[in-house]
Amino acid sequence: MTTSDASGSTAAAAAKPRGRAGVFVSICAFSFLVNFGRIAFAPLVDYFIRTGVSPATAGLAATAVWVGSALPRLPTGYLLTLVSRHRVITGMGAFLAAAAAFTAFSPSIRVTVAGALFVGLASGVFFIAANPLVSELYPERVGLAVGLRGMSSQVAAVTAPFLVSVAIARGSWQLSFRALAVLAVVVTVVFLLAVRRADLPEAGVDDRDLLGAIRAQWRLVAAGVVFVGFTGFVWQGVFNFYVTYLGAKGIAAGPANTLLTITFAAGVPSFVVAGRLADRFDYLPVLLAILAGFVATLFAFTLVDSWAAVAAVSVVMSLVIHGLFPVADAYLLDSLPDENRASAYSGYSAVMMLMQAPGGVAVGTFYQFGLSYSGVFRAYAALVAVIAVGMFALARAGQLPTGQ
Repeated sequence: MTTSDASGSTAAAAAKPRGRAGVFVSICAFSFLVNFGRIAFAPLVDYFIRTGVSPATAGLAATAVWVGSALPRLPTGYLLTLVSRHRVITGMGAFLAAAAAFTAFSPSIRVTVAGALFVGLASGVFFIAANPLVSELYPERVGLAVGLRGMSSQVAAVTAPFLVSVAIARGSWQLSFRALAVLAVVVTVVFLLAVRRADLPEAGVDDRDLLGAIRAQWRLVAAGVVFVGFTGFVWQGVFNFYVTYLGAKGIAAGPANTLLTITFAAGVPSFVVAGRLADRFDYLPVLLAILAGFVATLFAFTLVDSWAAVAAVSVVMSLVIHGLFPVADAYLLDSLPDENRASAYSGYSAVMMLMQAPGGVAVGTFYQFGLSYSGVFRAYAALVAVIAVGMFALARAGQLPTGQ
């Protein structure tokens, strides 16, 4: 009995994958850096406008980073049919460092827009390679794993407005991108060392047909696009023009930036909580509840004016909307089979991001055409409400993949 127990323990120890925690931590560090690069342009929108850049052009800088994040997603899905996930992530780290350095030495708004596009390209490659890998590192806890990875991104979203403000106060917003370039090099080296010591999953070895995987899983891909694409477009517009909108409400730039930081901070625990909910409950009811909550809080956001009321609504809205992303990722990554996961996820992610990307420039353009920010955001809330009702009807009719 003792011998059997000992051999069983030895076999279990031998079967347990080694070194995955180091790889996961490195991925979370990358997640922080790429999202910092994306979010850093949001507080710069108001700064650019105050320095004489038109609202549409300022919004274009914020939009370019999200367009860049969308463009490489499908090509990266194809690349992953040929190259291992960790090699793609390593190349992404080197490119992120170069893109951040390019932006850090930008002499004009046009070059800044190009730099934003390059930073976005790096982020798009990262998410397509890293999210399937994260779900495969911990297949028994997909929701929690993607939630923790998402939380590291959200920490970047919290710190970006503050750090960019500090850089501006020190005389140059580009200082933040210089730091990003250096840190990208450091994390790339750490990731390489972690990969060498780890037993990595082989779940994606049969994923070799990009278009075939998307065709095979088109219903699941389409459901993910509808849930996240339209809602993400709305959220892009809200947070990119958050400070500017509060200025229209009479709240000064300093307190408004503080509120933006509070809003993003409220989303940090949301990733972990939503990830745990995704592991415990059916995905579709959770996703529908999130859409309904976002509609209610976004509409309320247009009705309040005082600093305290805006803060209260913003916190609740952030808690709700940031739960959408880990739940949607868990819904897809847990439901997709090994042989289709990265390819089908790249198809979903590419379309979803292209839909989200114009969110910033759309708000600026609508405003220049004479619409108020409140009017735009109320129309956006109505759009998400229609989507929520439509998806609820499809779910009740059994027309949506359950993910179970």
